[in-house]
Amino acid sequence: MTERVTMPSFSAKQMLNKVPEITLYFWIIKVLCTTVGETAADFLNVNLNLGLTGTSLITGVLLIIVLLFQFKATRYIPRTYWLAVTLVSVFGTLVTDNLSDKGLALESSTLIFGVLLALTFLAWYVSEKTLSIHSIFTRKREAFYWIAILFTFALGTATGDLVSEGLGVGYLNTGILVAVIIAVTATLWKLRMNSILSFWIIYILTRPLGASIGDLLSQPPKYGGLGLGPTITSFIFLGGILAIVTYLSITKRDVIAAASVEHVDESKERGGLWQTAVAFALFLIAGGVGYHVRHATLEGDLLAATATPIPQSNVAASSSPAALLPLSPLGDLSTFRTITQDTFDRLSKGDQSGATTRIGDLEYEWDNAQSRLKPRDKAAWTTIDGKIDTVLRELRAVHPDMTREKSALEALLAVLN
Repeated sequence: MTERVTMPSFSAKQMLNKVPEITLYFWIIKVLCTTVGETAADFLNVNLNLGLTGTSLITGVLLIIVLLFQFKATRYIPRTYWLAVTLVSVFGTLVTDNLSDKGLALESSTLIFGVLLALTFLAWYVSEKTLSIHSIFTRKREAFYWIAILFTFALGTATGDLVSEGLGVGYLNTGILVAVIIAVTATLWKLRMNSILSFWIIYILTRPLGASIGDLLSQPPKYGGLGLGPTITSFIFLGGILAIVTYLSITKRDVIAAASVEHVDESKERGGLWQTAVAFALFLIAGGVGYHVRHATLEGDLLAATATPIPQSNVAASSSPAALLPLSPLGDLSTFRTITQDTFDRLSKGDQSGATTRIGDLEYEWDNAQSRLKPRDKAAWTTIDGKIDTVLRELRAVHPDMTREKSALEALLAVLN
């Protein structure tokens, strides 16, 4: 069946379509923006030592300014649009991180942002009778569009962190899982799945995919990464975004051809409601079963660990003072004490580079242990996690201060002991 094109009459509130056509370039830039959102947030928060609150305020103000230019424009401008997406990516990541830092469980964040996104789509559809991104030519539709984009990034961050960190699946495995779901969705779209539904599913899932790619590039090689670090990774991806956006600005390859055209393909778009219901049910069932199984496994591991006593012969044979310390509510923290002490010793010898490298081991080991430690005692875990965040900010600061670094390490050693 041929595509039916509706040419609405222009009014003062109508303009050319304000978003790009969905091409391969779109998805490449989207993933790049997502990765930058993850690494740039870490760079501002940790390396520049702005903290979550300071980073959120700065990126929030920048986002508002760029969105003002985006809304003021009467057509799609690649540099403005993608700068807004990049900032939304950073800000959406920070929204979830701030809530987690305040003690909100990732399960709750996922549920909250899922509901908010669903309500946004509902209000958008009731008001405009479409969720198509091919018809963003009024201020109202553009407002709905950007609100939905923000919630997709926040939801993607919460869901990705829940699976990779909260359930201990890991970033690499999470990335593989997400990539498979994206591939299945794209295949179903080729088989005439509703294009609007498939677009928004993939849009949400590219957030945890981009985070996994960023993690793979920035982590040290001994942990399966390429060792580029968050700073270099951010600059590489920002360069990629700039190059592609410049190309698109010149060639106009992603500009929707007709002005203010609403594409309606009857053969492809029919059945959107029941397909959405089926997709929602499948995600809910698969996610619920997966969460239950993984959570049960973690609880089993926790019970096994707490039920296994430490052999007294091992304790008596050890001459290390750390081995004679009582176990914390989180269990054996000797690995983290060893890394922290080693970092302190290197710093005391004037080896700033070695100390900064070594503290990366603490970050990796702590994140990797989150799923089994946090359920034991959330308050104790949160306290140590906050001290580790302070240590990371001090040692990775652009202009580190040795006195502050040592003070942060001593405070961390105190809680670990």
